[in-house]
Amino acid sequence: MKALRKGAAELFGESIKMGVRFGDADSRRSVTVRVGERDAEQLLFGPEDTISGTVHVDSPSGRRIEHQGIRLELIGQIESVLDRTVTEFTSLVRELAEPGELLGRAEFPFEFADVEKPYESYDGIHMRLRYFLRLTVAKAYGAKAVHEETFRVYTTTPVDESESNNAIKMEVGIEDCLHIEFEYNKSRYHLREVVLGKIFFLLVRIRIKHMELAIIKRESSGVGANAYTESDTVAKYEIMDGAPVRGEAIPIRLFLSGFDQLTPTFRNVNNKFSVRYFLNLVLVDEEDRRYFKQQEVFFYRKGP
Repeated sequence: MKALRKGAAELFGESIKMGVRFGDADSRRSVTVRVGERDAEQLLFGPEDTISGTVHVDSPSGRRIEHQGIRLELIGQIESVLDRTVTEFTSLVRELAEPGELLGRAEFPFEFADVEKPYESYDGIHMRLRYFLRLTVAKAYGAKAVHEETFRVYTTTPVDESESNNAIKMEVGIEDCLHIEFEYNKSRYHLREVVLGKIFFLLVRIRIKHMELAIIKRESSGVGANAYTESDTVAKYEIMDGAPVRGEAIPIRLFLSGFDQLTPTFRNVNNKFSVRYFLNLVLVDEEDRRYFKQQEVFFYRKGP
């Protein structure tokens, strides 16, 4: 259910129902993202959007429960799977109720205005950046019931027509066996754009079986001895099946909008990680030998 997010927690053996309702949940866009092994639906916000709504806390069967306060936190954090570290870069607190008693259902409005949300949400290979609301009902002796609700933030890049966005042209080959030229129409693409290009075969003395274009994501984290980089193939697109001949030109047309797992390029997010993308041109011959050439490109989410 989009509008109402429900949760339950144990508080001294008593089950408390807790939930968060975003104020404009019915009209706000949501996105489905892959988190671990499952798909999750999350409401989408911009960096300047106010986060507001209502939370509810239900005591079990209408019984009276004493508590030491109810609070709501808005947190932005970066999690590393590799070293299990968590870094908070945004943390705001709203005290919803002072210590007292909870009987039946209680509702509390909340609002977080002018919240710093400088980075885009990200679920990667080993790094995760997320924003969430954490609802806590405190009990004596340190016991507490907690419910978390994750929401998503997308950042956009204003279009700067004066910024260089030249075509990419390169030559690659194997001496006396293969010589090709390839070009892409741009070096920067927004995530709903089309990659256009051409491949020219100037010399072909090996039997090519097929050719494909892949998008490679390279995630890097850490520094020095703790630096770690891993690559993942986000998409593959076959652009030729069969043996080319000298003088042949093969067109490239790759629609980025078909790959929801693409993100913008991230440069040194909070000094924790970076994400870069490469177009990887691969040729496979009849003996299944692979010849490839990578070229870095910059992806961004288009702004107004």
